[in-house]
Amino acid sequence: MPRLKLKYQKEFIEAGCDEAGRGCLAGPVVAAAVILPDRFHIPELNDSKLLTEKQRERLRPIIEKKAISFGVGIVDENKIDEINILNASFLAMHLALEQLKPKAEFALIDGNRYRPRNDIQYACIVKGDSKFKSIAAASILAKTYRDDIMIRLATEYPGYDWESNKGYPTKKHRAAILRLGETPYHRKSFRLLPKQLDLKFRKA
Repeated sequence: MPRLKLKYQKEFIEAGCDEAGRGCLAGPVVAAAVILPDRFHIPELNDSKLLTEKQRERLRPIIEKKAISFGVGIVDENKIDEINILNASFLAMHLALEQLKPKAEFALIDGNRYRPRNDIQYACIVKGDSKFKSIAAASILAKTYRDDIMIRLATEYPGYDWESNKGYPTKKHRAAILRLGETPYHRKSFRLLPKQLDLKFRKA
């Protein structure tokens, strides 16, 4: 397991930020922001995608307890359709960062694109969730909070396998859209079905 760095810089209060759910067909995009103390160490900490669901669930309360502060921003499917998924991801990050106390002075963003708000300084780190502890911690919080939402929505709309696929475009999910149709939680601005299935869906 790679050794993650604690800080990108030491002059300002730094928060790691990451999101989950950008590539999903249904449900919200969720971002988390985390400020970690100087002596923060969890041996298992890593990019949430490289951890099992059980590992993520076990690490989440540890992160929440040990962090100086954390915030979670949620932008639903209606807002995603209104402003597009990229802008919705930025908005979710803004909402997460605004919950932090103390306020972050520097945001460490996973990925290669970000649009700051309130003139906060930032750095974009490609694959940052496997390089910096604060981004890895944020990735775990974003993923687990979003998974909880999708598991809850799965009880409202059974048949789409959201409890397992969490809204991602799996074959079972798309087959359910073809069979059952769209739900209010599906992102209407996304292509929900491949072109061939989409034509079949619209003729039905």
